[in-house]
Amino acid sequence: MDAADIATQREHILRLEALARNRASRPVHAAGPRPTRCEECGDPIPEARRAAVPGVRLCVTCQQEQER
Repeated sequence: MDAADIATQREHILRLEALARNRASRPVHAAGPRPTRCEECGDPIPEARRAAVPGVRLCVTCQQEQER
């Protein structure tokens, strides 16, 4: 593993931590409709994902693409 690999790994970890902090700071929306389909591709968003990520609008695949 060279310096570039280590830097890439570290950047990935920092990005995940920042996303977690962002999600933790969002208010939990107990009321109101939650989308059941991805806004990008139209695939279903599983209930477990909708419960884990309040306000989720994208399926896992589209979310990963957006984060790249």
